[in-house]
Amino acid sequence: MEIVQAFVDENKKWSYLQENKKLRKPLVLVFGNRYLLEKEDMIAEIRKEFPYEDIIFGSSSGEIMGESVNENTISVTAIDFDKSTFVVQTENILAHHKDAALLGEVLCKKIPKEGLKHLFVLSEGSFVNGSDLIRGLEKGIEISITGGMCGDDARFEKTIASYKENPKEGEVVLIGLYGEDLEVSFASFGGWIPFGPARVITKSEGNILHEIDGQPALNLYKNYLGERANELPQASLFYPLNVTPEGKSEPTVRTILGIDNENQSMILAGDVPAGAIVQLMMASVDGIADGALKAAEIAMGKRKESPQLAILVSCIGRKLVMNQRVEEEIEQVKEIIGNNAAVTGFYSYGEMAPFNENTSCELHNQTMTLTLISE
Repeated sequence: MEIVQAFVDENKKWSYLQENKKLRKPLVLVFGNRYLLEKEDMIAEIRKEFPYEDIIFGSSSGEIMGESVNENTISVTAIDFDKSTFVVQTENILAHHKDAALLGEVLCKKIPKEGLKHLFVLSEGSFVNGSDLIRGLEKGIEISITGGMCGDDARFEKTIASYKENPKEGEVVLIGLYGEDLEVSFASFGGWIPFGPARVITKSEGNILHEIDGQPALNLYKNYLGERANELPQASLFYPLNVTPEGKSEPTVRTILGIDNENQSMILAGDVPAGAIVQLMMASVDGIADGALKAAEIAMGKRKESPQLAILVSCIGRKLVMNQRVEEEIEQVKEIIGNNAAVTGFYSYGEMAPFNENTSCELHNQTMTLTLISE
C-alpha cells in the first residue's frame, strides 16, 4: 500500500507528509473546510495536484492528518492498494425525499457483494437521519460498516460531499473495500459521563425528540443549560444526551443538530426512540483523551498485522471541549497504533461503527471512531 498525504491552505500553499510520488489508481480522500470546498479554484487546485479519477470530497469540522488537527484547510490522502480493490457508489438524499433508509437500501444494492470485506460511509451531515441510513445499508447484508457524517465547523448551516464531481449538498458516498489480504478493524469510544436524573423519552418521531417525562423536550433541556440556552444548538455540543433504548444494554450518545422553538422539539443526528432512558452528559479534556486511547486499544485488540492506514472520525463536540488540547486525542491514538500507520480523518456531526465486532453498525455522537486498514 502506497500512501501520499498533503494539505493545502486558502493561499494554495501545499504541505506534504510523505514524498510526492506518482501513484497508479489511488482512492483519494479529501476532507476540508466547507467554505474552501465550495470554491471552484480550490477544487481545481486539488485536481491539478492530485490528477486522479477516484476522488471523494467531504466537508469537515476540522481536518485530522498525521498528529495534527488543522482548521481552514483541505487535507488529501491518496491510497494506492497493492492487492486490494475498491468500488465507490453515491446517492443523493434530496432525490429520495430525505428518506435515509430508502437511500441506504438503494445505495447498498449498487455495491458488488462478491469479495466485499468492508463498507466505509461518508454521509451528508445536516439533515440525514444516520440511524435510518445505517438500517438501509444493512438490509440484506452482514458486512462491517464504519464511517462518518460530514461537518461544517460549529455553524450547522450545511454540509457537502461528492465522488468525482465537485462537492454538493445531500450526497452520501459509499466505499466498498475488497481483497483476501485486506484486514480491517474498528472501534468507537467516547469518554463522556452521564449526570443528573435518568428520564424517559415519552414522545419522539425518528430523530425528532418531542417530550421527556411528559414535558416539552426543548424546554426541559433549556432549563438545564440556563444562560447557555441562547447559544443553541452549538451549546448542546457540550451537553449531549445519553440514550439507552428499551431492550438494549449499550447506550448511544446523541448530539442535537437543530431546534424547533415553535414545537419545543429537538432534531438529533440519529434515532431517539420513545421509551428510551435519557440522561445529560458532560466531559473533561482528560476523559475525552482517555476515550480515544481506549478506542485505539479496542481497534488494535485482535489485529494480525500492524495498520498501514488509520481513518479517524471524531466529533465536533469533542473538539470544542478540548479546544487548544484537541491534538492530545490524536496523540493517544498514535501511541497505541504505532508510527507506521498513515493517519487521516475529520471532525464530524456523527460517527458510524459497531459497538464491537459481533454487532451491527450504530450511529454515535461524541466518540472517537477508528477504521484501521492493512493488506
